[in-house]
Amino acid sequence: MELKVTNSPFNQEQADLLNRLLPTLTETQQIWLSGYLTALQGTTAAVPTGQPVPAALTAEAAVVSKEVTVLFGSQTGNCNGLAKKMSKKLEERGFQVTLSSMGDFKPNGLKKIQNLLILVSTHGEGDPPDNAIPFYEFLHSKRAPQLDDLKFSVLGLGDLSYEFFCQTGKDFDKRLEELGGKRLSPRADCDVDFDEPAAEWMNQVLGALSEATAGTASVIAASITSKSGIDSEYSRTNPFQAEVLENLNLNGRGSDRETRHIEISLEGSNLQYEPGDSLGIYPENHPRLVDELLEAMEWKAEEQVTVNKSGLQLPLREALLRHFEITVLTKPLLEQAAKLTASGGLKELLEPGREQELRAYIDERDLLDLVQDYALKGVPAGEFVSILRKMPARLYSIASSPKAFPDEVHVTVRAVRYEAHGRNRYGVCSVQLAERVQQGEGLPVYIQHNSNFKLPENPDTPIIMIGPGTGVAPFRAFLGERDETGAEGKTWLFYGDQHFSTDFLYQLEWQRWLKDGVLTRMDVAFSRDTDQKVYVQHRMLQKSREFYQWLQEGACVYVCGDEKKMAHDVHTTLAAILEQEGGLSSEEAAEYLTRMQQEKRYQRDVY
Repeated sequence: MELKVTNSPFNQEQADLLNRLLPTLTETQQIWLSGYLTALQGTTAAVPTGQPVPAALTAEAAVVSKEVTVLFGSQTGNCNGLAKKMSKKLEERGFQVTLSSMGDFKPNGLKKIQNLLILVSTHGEGDPPDNAIPFYEFLHSKRAPQLDDLKFSVLGLGDLSYEFFCQTGKDFDKRLEELGGKRLSPRADCDVDFDEPAAEWMNQVLGALSEATAGTASVIAASITSKSGIDSEYSRTNPFQAEVLENLNLNGRGSDRETRHIEISLEGSNLQYEPGDSLGIYPENHPRLVDELLEAMEWKAEEQVTVNKSGLQLPLREALLRHFEITVLTKPLLEQAAKLTASGGLKELLEPGREQELRAYIDERDLLDLVQDYALKGVPAGEFVSILRKMPARLYSIASSPKAFPDEVHVTVRAVRYEAHGRNRYGVCSVQLAERVQQGEGLPVYIQHNSNFKLPENPDTPIIMIGPGTGVAPFRAFLGERDETGAEGKTWLFYGDQHFSTDFLYQLEWQRWLKDGVLTRMDVAFSRDTDQKVYVQHRMLQKSREFYQWLQEGACVYVCGDEKKMAHDVHTTLAAILEQEGGLSSEEAAEYLTRMQQEKRYQRDVY
């Protein structure tokens, strides 16, 4: 819109100046200018913390800006990233934001908060992520205060293939309401493909906050932040096509396991990572499963189907290979599929009271089982694929230090193969990497940052690493980093697998680091080499006195690997060591471990 002298209070020279300036302004600059001019007229305004205050804004004119507290609970880093994105959007609209991990937040300050946003994932079977546990327990305790003045909204991340989908987010939402809080906008529960629903939730919250604070002028001062390096254009929603440099089997001849060490080039991507981060890989479904599904449904491979909301169309076979999840069944998928068939069998399975039978059916079955078991043949392909989930990326703990391997990233992946319900089954990504990805080929990848699994800032701090099997991957990165930086802190690795002769992953590297002093000590447990199975937790108990001494010296403990069994057993063993060597009661040992988690001295990367 052009400013004209005839319908404005400006003379010709002023109008010309404004007409040249206004089209060049960004949205943020326009908001800044609007608030600044309002402030000049004497309306109270505020400048976010850390921003320069315009000279024309007097001390009398400035007041505390609109405040929003954003808390995140995150195991892998997704909620952390979304919380930062939300905070940036709020700051651009003139809100003063306090962004914090739940693990760092002091719950005693909850009573003072008026606007609270919770972004939290659900871990395991409906559990809070590690860094959310203290705040979760406080909020559900008798010590939690009444929050009658609180306005809040919750974003939950989860996985529909788990029974207790987004349970932690639901728990926070319910509890805040019980304590008197009022919702700014409804809770959003997001599946693994969370980008669009999360963006919608953010827009709803921003709209509600803007409406609630309408009339309050805020000045946003433009600031230019100097960053070291260049941000990458590649991300979860725009992965980098990376070249595979090496793809090696780490297991020896005769092993019943296949573990791939894969080296990937990041050259030209500007992707940056730190030890403790993960690599996201977008996989392809097994061609055999796709072809069997096409045959069972009598679909034509070349038929065009829509694969996303933007309307992109691809041949059906390509869409099933690369764009849709076909190896995991969920209750919502079965509910949608039941609407596509006249057969009553699937509807009966979904009836109330048959939950245990439904869980048993979903376990270890895939889309091919579903269409064969419940006579779904005849459903049009376009209609059927519209109910499928998008293919989620698979996350792998990074096994390399960027200082040791510039422009490269390494991962350690165990191929998953098993037989169930009369058919051979394959881990989608792991078997693709083991069988169908060769040196020189490309993989779509991105970096998943994880601030909850990081080396201590002080390089002199002792570290204890517990990682059986592929769980040892991030500790290769940790030790590679300490080797490159010359860190002096003691290091202790507990490692386990089945057989010493065939399953000792990265054996030569551990031996070299032991010789050079980068690795101070190492204890191993090979469960199938002895009459009685020996695991890492047994080695921990055998060395309980030294283990406790390291804890007393301030050592940080890191655990990586299977969450359901190994991580639980290791946690129980840690508590037992504290009771045995420290003379603590079971309650005191539990409090000690909670305190270690809060101090970031006990960190877990479990799955």
